[in-house]
Amino acid sequence: MASGAAGNGPLAGIRVLELGGIGPGPFCAMMLANSGATILRIDRPAPGGPPSPGPADNGADGRSRQSVMLDLQHPKGVDAVLRLAERADVLLEGFRPGVTERLGLGPDVLLARNPRLVYARMTGWGQDGPMSNIVGHDIDYIARSGALHGFGRAGGPPQIPMNLLGDFGGGGMLMAYGICAALVERASSGRGQVVDAAIVDGVAAMLAMQLQMLAVGRWTDDRGVNTLDSGVPWYDVYQTADGKWMALGSLEPRFYAALLERLDLKDAPDRDDEQNWPKLRQLFAEKFAQRTRDEWVEWFAGSEACAEPVLSMTEAAHDPHLSARQTYIIRDGVIHPGPAPRFSRTPGALADATARPGQDTTAALTEWGLADVPDLIASGAAVQS
Repeated sequence: MASGAAGNGPLAGIRVLELGGIGPGPFCAMMLANSGATILRIDRPAPGGPPSPGPADNGADGRSRQSVMLDLQHPKGVDAVLRLAERADVLLEGFRPGVTERLGLGPDVLLARNPRLVYARMTGWGQDGPMSNIVGHDIDYIARSGALHGFGRAGGPPQIPMNLLGDFGGGGMLMAYGICAALVERASSGRGQVVDAAIVDGVAAMLAMQLQMLAVGRWTDDRGVNTLDSGVPWYDVYQTADGKWMALGSLEPRFYAALLERLDLKDAPDRDDEQNWPKLRQLFAEKFAQRTRDEWVEWFAGSEACAEPVLSMTEAAHDPHLSARQTYIIRDGVIHPGPAPRFSRTPGALADATARPGQDTTAALTEWGLADVPDLIASGAAVQS
C-alpha cells in the first residue's frame, strides 16, 4: 500500500482529498504530504478500463498518497466523494471553473456537508474574470502576467524558464500556502472556506520586488538591462574552457572585490561607469574561458566572490553540499526533492513510492470509513486496479 507521511511533520493529522490532475495540483499535494498530511488521490477510470500510469504518475510529485479510482460520472461515485469530503480537512482540485459544480461536487455542496472543509481550487486564470474559462499552460500565464517579458538577453526574445515559475511557484506553492493559511484561520473560527489559487495571481505576487524597483526608477521594463537579469557583467553566466558555465552574483562591493581578486583583475575599469561594462564583460569572459568549470569551483572555494557552478539536475543531486543536507534524495534510482522547508521539532519526511491509479481503492475507502465498498466496486462506481 502507498501511504502518505502520516505522523511526520507539522501537518500530521490533516486529511486531504486530491481530485487527480497534473502539474501544480499534484505538486501542492506533494508539499502537503512531505509535511505530514495524509493525501487520498481520487483518480478516474479511462474509457474502456483503468488508465496506466504515465510518466508524471511515477514522479516525485506523485509520491506520498494513496489512490482510489472513482467514476465521477456515476451517482454512487459522486456520493462516495461527498462522504469522503465529510471526513476531510482539505479538498484540492485543478479543473476549469464550473467543472466540479457540474459534477455535484462544488464548494457550496461540500461546505454545506462539512463546514470545516478547506476547498482549494487551482486554475491558471482564476475562478472569475473575462478569461476564467480560457485554456492555457504555464507559458501563457507567465506571459500575460508580465513575468515572461523579463527573461532573456537585451535585444533578444523572451526565454522560457521551464514551467517552474507558473505551474509550481505561482501555482502549486501558492496553493499550499493558501491551504495552510486557511487551516490556521480555521483553528480560531472553526470554519473552512474556498481558496482561489490562480497562477496569474501567484506570479504577480512573485514580481513584488521588481514592481517596487520599477516604481522608484531602479528597474526598467526592458529585459536584459537590469541588475538582476544579466544587465550588469557581475551578475551573469560565463562559459568555461570545457563548454560548461559559471554563474556570478557579485553584487555588493566586497563580493565584487573578492571576484576581481580571484580573477587577478585588480586593475579592472571602474564598474560604476556604465561605459566600462562591455570591457568588464569581455574581461570576465576571457578569464573564465581559461579553465574548466570544476577548476573554477576549486579556485573560488572559500571566497566571497559569489561565483558558483551551473549544475545540471543530475549533477546537483550529487553535489556535496546538497547531498549533506539531503536537498535531493535518490530513491529507487529516481531523484526526488527532499521535504522543504525544514522543521526543528516536527520534521517532514519523504514517504513511500507512487501509488498506481486505483491500487488502494478497497483499503483506503475502508480506512476512511465507507462501509459499502463492495457495492461501489460491484456497481462500477469504484475500481480496484
